[in-house]
Amino acid sequence: MRLVDLLRLILENLSRHKGRVLLTAIGVIIGTAAVVVLVSLGIGLQKSATENLWGISDLTRIEVNPVWEDMYAVEAGGKGDTGSSSQQKKLTPAALEEIAALPGVASVIPLDYLMGWGQLTYGKMEYWANFVGVDPEKLPYLELEAAVGDVDLQKGTVIIGSQVPMNYYDPNYRPGQEVAEPPDLMGQQLKLVMTKYTSDGEEIKKTLQLRVVGILEETQGESDWSMYVTMSQLDEWNTWFNGGKRINRNKDGYQRVIVKAESVEYVTDLTNAINEMGFQAFSPQSMVEGVNSYFMVLQIVFGGIGAIALLVAAIGIANTMTMAILERTHEIGLMKAIGATNNDVLRIFLGEAAGIGFIGGLGGAFFGWLFSKAFNVVATSILASQMQQGGGFGGGLSTSTPPWLLLFALLFATFIGVASGFFPAVNATRLEPVKALKYE
Repeated sequence: MRLVDLLRLILENLSRHKGRVLLTAIGVIIGTAAVVVLVSLGIGLQKSATENLWGISDLTRIEVNPVWEDMYAVEAGGKGDTGSSSQQKKLTPAALEEIAALPGVASVIPLDYLMGWGQLTYGKMEYWANFVGVDPEKLPYLELEAAVGDVDLQKGTVIIGSQVPMNYYDPNYRPGQEVAEPPDLMGQQLKLVMTKYTSDGEEIKKTLQLRVVGILEETQGESDWSMYVTMSQLDEWNTWFNGGKRINRNKDGYQRVIVKAESVEYVTDLTNAINEMGFQAFSPQSMVEGVNSYFMVLQIVFGGIGAIALLVAAIGIANTMTMAILERTHEIGLMKAIGATNNDVLRIFLGEAAGIGFIGGLGGAFFGWLFSKAFNVVATSILASQMQQGGGFGGGLSTSTPPWLLLFALLFATFIGVASGFFPAVNATRLEPVKALKYE
């Protein structure tokens, strides 16, 4: 039997019982729509969660810190007395070279911080600064964009995060006074007053001038609250805090290192390798993978709940096909008598079952997509109302329906139709032509 003839016969058979086919297909529509809506909700929750992870924008970034390790040793006398000491594996230049040699490393960026108090003053306003020292040649690898000015860092200059001006305050502010507006610091000279104390408790101050050459774009990360200076500048300040003792990187190392991977695919292996070297390495990618794993399970659970409705629909298809075979036993006998093979009969009834599944899947995919859009409109409206009343939150509850989900729902519903009609179709092929022709 030609494919065209087969399709024409299937459509004619389905059209003869429109009411029964429609009622059976409605069950598939409900089940398919449930799967689409629930899985869309899981995908939407996953997307919302990963997009709103605070401060995560670069998944190729790995944070590396030194780790203190407790070392226990037994005295040489062998009497069992123990002592304890602590040893820290330092992020020295040699260690950085070892990390840089790992496969997949694009760049290694050492960072350091101010080891003392530094108060910034601009006019009457003050701010306790969080200074970060970085090599100007390595600064571009941090991928920090300037909203105003540039990121050309030199000695005597500073690049500030987007939230730094917001945190300047007036120390002489009194209740009832008008709150001062955040200062415009771009291009301004800031006075830095560093303070340290001698062993006798004597206070010593040192005053410097810094010119703001750039204000960074907001990243919702550490850079928003930081002020970047050259590593050599920071080393001078820390040397002053340390009583004139110069910083020896081969001995003291760096306080923190940023490792940039060539691509996301290298991040997990690099993080594990750096941890095995004795350092503490963390990447936002591991957090995202954990979130994705959780929501993948959630999507499977949601999809399983929706599939229960499809299971009920499958029973309906099996029942419809069984009744169709009983009603058309004489017809089956006639087809076999004029030369139809068992495969022809099997394909006809499987085609009818698949047709019911396809119709239900098509309707279910459409209504599932429609309900998902309606859910988003309602959820957005409710959240907006809550936020206006002061009781809302910044996250989002929405669905996301990718095209592959609609295609999968359509194919799955069609497969359910074929699977449900398989045994009734096999029973149709087993009918003997003579007995089928006598059947009333």
